[in-house]
Amino acid sequence: MSEAINIGSIDSIDEGEAIVIPSEDNGTKEDIAVFHAEDGNFYAINDECTHETASLADGWIEGTEVECPVHAAKFCLKSGAALCLPATVGARTHKIEVRDGELLLYPETPAV
Repeated sequence: MSEAINIGSIDSIDEGEAIVIPSEDNGTKEDIAVFHAEDGNFYAINDECTHETASLADGWIEGTEVECPVHAAKFCLKSGAALCLPATVGARTHKIEVRDGELLLYPETPAV
C-alpha cells in the first residue's frame, strides 16, 4: 500500500464536483481525479479518459458514474469500469479514505 496523501477537508469538494491532484503532487505518472459523488462518498480514478485525452474531472457526475466531456463515455467511480462506448478500457482506481473530516488519497493502491 502506498503512503496516504492528505488532500484536504471533505468540505473542499462539493457534492457532485471533482478536483484533480496533479501527478507531481500525487507521486505517480498520472493526474488523479477525486470525486464527491451524489451518494455522498468520495472516489478517486485516473483523470484521463481511456478513450481519448480529456479530463474526467471536467465531466458530468450522475450517481456513482462520470461521463467524459468529450465523447460521452461513462465510467463507474467505484470500480473504474468503462460502462459504454466509445471507451472500452476502464480507468484505474485509487483508494481514498475519510478520517477526522480529512480526505486521504492512497495513490496506486486500488479502491476495493
